Amino acid sequence: MHRSHHCAQLTPTDLGATVSLLGWVDSIRDHGGILFIDLRDRKGITQVMFDPKANPAIGEQAAHLKPESVIGIKGKVVARPEGTVNAALPTGGVEVDATELTIHNISDTPPFPLDDVGGDKVNEDMRLTYRYLDLRRPKMRKNLHVRHKAAKSIRDYFDSQEFIEVETPALFKSTPEGAREYLVPSRIHPGQFYALSQSPQQFKQILMVAGVEKYFQIARCFRDEDLRSDRQMEFTQVDVEASFVTREDIYALFEGMLKKLWQDVLGQDISTPFVRMPFHDAMNRFGVDKPDVRFGMELVDFTELFKTSGFKVFASTATGGGAIKAINAKGLADLTQGELKTLEEIAKSLGAKGLAFIKVEGGEWKSPIVKFFSETEKAALTAQLGVTEGDMIFFAAAPWEKACAILGRIRLEAAQLLVKRGKMTIRHDDWKFLWVVDFPLMSHDEAENRYVATHHPFTAPVAEDAAYLDSDPKKVRGQHYDVVLNGMELGGGSIRIHNPAMQKKIFEDVLKIPADVVESRFGYMLKAFTYGAPPHGGIAFGLDRMCALLCGTTSIRDVIAFPKTQKGQDLMAQSPTPVTAKQLKDLHIAIVMPE
Repeated sequence: MHRSHHCAQLTPTDLGATVSLLGWVDSIRDHGGILFIDLRDRKGITQVMFDPKANPAIGEQAAHLKPESVIGIKGKVVARPEGTVNAALPTGGVEVDATELTIHNISDTPPFPLDDVGGDKVNEDMRLTYRYLDLRRPKMRKNLHVRHKAAKSIRDYFDSQEFIEVETPALFKSTPEGAREYLVPSRIHPGQFYALSQSPQQFKQILMVAGVEKYFQIARCFRDEDLRSDRQMEFTQVDVEASFVTREDIYALFEGMLKKLWQDVLGQDISTPFVRMPFHDAMNRFGVDKPDVRFGMELVDFTELFKTSGFKVFASTATGGGAIKAINAKGLADLTQGELKTLEEIAKSLGAKGLAFIKVEGGEWKSPIVKFFSETEKAALTAQLGVTEGDMIFFAAAPWEKACAILGRIRLEAAQLLVKRGKMTIRHDDWKFLWVVDFPLMSHDEAENRYVATHHPFTAPVAEDAAYLDSDPKKVRGQHYDVVLNGMELGGGSIRIHNPAMQKKIFEDVLKIPADVVESRFGYMLKAFTYGAPPHGGIAFGLDRMCALLCGTTSIRDVIAFPKTQKGQDLMAQSPTPVTAKQLKDLHIAIVMPE
């Protein structure tokens, strides 16, 4: 039996036509001996009627059907009786009076409901174990379709901009400066390993040396990291590199891509150009380098105010080079002790010794620390934070970057508590795009007492800051940029170093990587740069994260067909698994289990 129509296609214009449909039994209803089946395929649903009186044979067949069985039917399109029209369905005005039934497969009873309401209540581990059933749900089918449309939109855009898609290898060499890698043993080179590519970074720069000029790829990447809702061990990025570009060129190019993407997938127009926010401002105002600007509650600096304070904890921090920051969570004075304890534990996990606060309730400032504050300090807090009845003020006292990070996290948690109480609205489709720029090129690793690249070691310094590379690397800004949407980093990139002498200086003089290690890891790249490397730059976008935002979900697992759990397991295929002794012998590997 061949399909003549899909299950969302038939309308009253098809009345009287003989049609054939294929799909899954969505539901079965027995109305006085006449069976009505909602037949579902990936496009939608059509109601099918089986009348045993008119056709005893087909009635006998249909009596054995169960939900999710796979069938094919032939029959005539007829109008639904008056009062039974379903206006919610495109096919709701008609049904098919079946004359033939082919049963391809009778289904067992599914372990959970395959509608969105019931399916959303199911434990995620159960959904992932039976992922082939979970993907039948309307929401999940829609998510896969959105991902398809997004990938097509991106490919069409870069094709229109004269970029070419080039595949790069998944098996690369180990370069352990970045995230932890997945290593792949070589059978034909005993004792040697490939690494699964964390990113096509070096290959795309080599493509610029090769004269490709405009490259893109929807690339599969791998990182052996701890997983969470927006991170998977294997993920997909939109990877782009171009020659002879400036940062302004990159901004315009990718604002155009995102504008087209949102229009193609959601039919929504986003405004460009995006706001540009320096890294220092993002941290100072929002406490994070990927700020969610859909709501206020900005951090306010009170370091100068508290340098002479009677509260010694604040005074010693302020005079010792640290920062005193505060936020006002307006209306959160009804915070419970349990909620306050949770916020305090979050602050401690980020390095705070505790979480200082002031609760404004019944016309009083309630806090163990208020007694140490002068009237001048109270007046300044009131004026700068706009303190009124019902407010909750949180403080952080620490080195500047740590104080920002602590309060930035508390800001996000407080916002969710206000949303939960109905005192704040944060819409997922309030699209607030921005560029975060002027990141520090280097940060100092106190544990190892050396500088490390904030982004990656191929990022070019801002030209006017390059003189500080020898004297004070922390002063050097990188030509690095991130695209942020609603508190989520969509992508990041930079203008690259294309001069071999500068690249070698960064490796050896600033990052203190020994010359022999530089040669073994990056020697081929430095050599390539000696053969006429053009100025170039690029960016990589997380396709999974973009699709999650487009679908209105907080978990990228909802937009990946077969994701891993937070423990890195595939519950459906039951991997990872042990391998045989012969496989290990062929790879010249022995397993040493942890104690």
